Amino acid sequence: MNKSFAQGHPTKRQIVNVAVTVASVILCLLILPTRFPGMELLGVAPNWLLIWVVAWSVKRTAFQGALAGLTLGFIQDGMTAHQPTHALSLAIVGLLTARIQKQRYIQEDFVSVALIVFGMAVLAETITALQFSLPGFGLIRSETTRTLPEIWLYHQRIALSSAILSSLWAPAVYYPLNRWWERMNAVESTQSKPL
Repeated sequence: MNKSFAQGHPTKRQIVNVAVTVASVILCLLILPTRFPGMELLGVAPNWLLIWVVAWSVKRTAFQGALAGLTLGFIQDGMTAHQPTHALSLAIVGLLTARIQKQRYIQEDFVSVALIVFGMAVLAETITALQFSLPGFGLIRSETTRTLPEIWLYHQRIALSSAILSSLWAPAVYYPLNRWWERMNAVESTQSKPL
């Protein structure tokens, strides 16, 4: 990291850190509805917001992870339909990712993050399928109601496709963000040490 940046005013560093974090969220939001050639599997694209929530929550508290998931879920609900809500599934993903005892079971590398994203993508899609299974959710978009077997058959295809793609693309989001946040934490810790 640039020495002048590291020795600069703490408020400026915090503003830059927040700007980088917000810019990464906006980038994930912008590419969420985009379907790039070769990035789909059975019509399903990676869940970029879920990947971001996992990347954020890996080294944060459960509250911070759940709050990030809830916030991004509400933003995604604003971009799509509010039923079923994405806020619930992303909040649970953030909470559970932060609660994983990474020191005991998982090393901080690409494979472990990809595995976490895989499991959390399946969980998030299962929560969405459960919401669709509730009475009244089938009448939101169309006049016909989906049957329970149709919902769960479709869920299997969506969950597996989303989990595979999201876990494959997880390092592309996790690595630069994690590297940035680690550097910012290192700068903050050296600045806070007494001389």
